[in-house]
Amino acid sequence: MDDRIKKILDHIGDIYKERIDTDSRHYIEINIGDQARELGYNDLYEKLKNAYAVVPLKEPVPGMKVRIDGRTFVDYCLHPMGFAVPGYVVEDAGISCPKYTANDSMILNCT
Repeated sequence: MDDRIKKILDHIGDIYKERIDTDSRHYIEINIGDQARELGYNDLYEKLKNAYAVVPLKEPVPGMKVRIDGRTFVDYCLHPMGFAVPGYVVEDAGISCPKYTANDSMILNCT
């Protein structure tokens, strides 16, 4: 269990809490490794550089949209703040979260 990973995930939740709608098809991806670096946990970057939080949005954002099959997120968990995180990241953080169930078709909002 790594409390720093929990802090990173909480940081993501704090940034996006006003924009999250857990039932939305529209989402953005947040690189967890980049967030680790931003918080000064440079040693975690390599471990988390390919891990992305899925933040479902109340409203789409301007920019390109890409339709994604919801089954892509089969091994994700729903963080208590309403966004999805890969299961192995949640496990490393020592957080107990329910399984994330995405819509059949999701829309990635690229900014």
